[in-house]
Amino acid sequence: MADAGTAPVPSAPAPASDDVLRVEHIAKRFGPVTALQDVSLHLKKGEVLGLLGDNGAGKSTLIKIISGFQKPDSGRMFLDGQPYEPKSVDDARAKGIDTVYQDLALIDELSVYHNMFLRRERVLRPVPLLNNREMKREARRALDSIGINIPRIDVAVARLSGGQRQAIAVARTVNSASDIILLDEPLAAMGVKEGAQILDLVARLKEEGNVSIIMILHNYVQVFEACDRVNMIQEGRIALDKPTSETSVEEITNIVVDEYRRAREEEHANNAHGEHEPPSAEPPQQS
Repeated sequence: MADAGTAPVPSAPAPASDDVLRVEHIAKRFGPVTALQDVSLHLKKGEVLGLLGDNGAGKSTLIKIISGFQKPDSGRMFLDGQPYEPKSVDDARAKGIDTVYQDLALIDELSVYHNMFLRRERVLRPVPLLNNREMKREARRALDSIGINIPRIDVAVARLSGGQRQAIAVARTVNSASDIILLDEPLAAMGVKEGAQILDLVARLKEEGNVSIIMILHNYVQVFEACDRVNMIQEGRIALDKPTSETSVEEITNIVVDEYRRAREEEHANNAHGEHEPPSAEPPQQS
């Protein structure tokens, strides 16, 4: 039975024929720390799902499990109705799931266009040499398609701004022709103009309807601008699962405020319990 004041936890959504990805009862622990307790979510073809939650709620851990970077302790996943157990990030990518991580996975010493094709290099045949000309041409086209201005693509990415680096990681993923794209805080390092361009790109992909997207975001306004549906993770579980058309910034804010209130009440209760614990058996010091 739930404690008084605890928000109800949505049950796992019923399977649907248009689900491209299903995650059921996923749990993950790191030693004594529980990152995910019981997470179930689903993603439909062409849908953009916003994933919210406080720092440490388990959002990035969930993305890493779906992307094949980490393995869950329990639970199961399905891709297009078939069991999905990625052995690695490359295996997930081969199955059509690609990811932009928080750390971007760029190599500072490599050029922009080499980073765009990292682990997907274009190679000349029959002599196995890098096809730099083709990679430069495709990198320029991909960057121009999302409206990010990077004048030179032959310079090392270490010389670029945080927003430009983020744009390269996003463009690389979008250019991969994946069926599902996972974006772990894609706007975190971007300015307003660059962020708006990425949101425009997401809107264009959503309109085309060929790619499904999960985005971790912190800005609620951006969630309602970009996403069809929103999930919120609290205490390692999905605490909210609604279409954005059926919820509001106010409702999401109230859920977060209630979580903080419950945390404060637990802390005060623990402190009060500590104040009434029996005194130490050690005798007091004599003056």
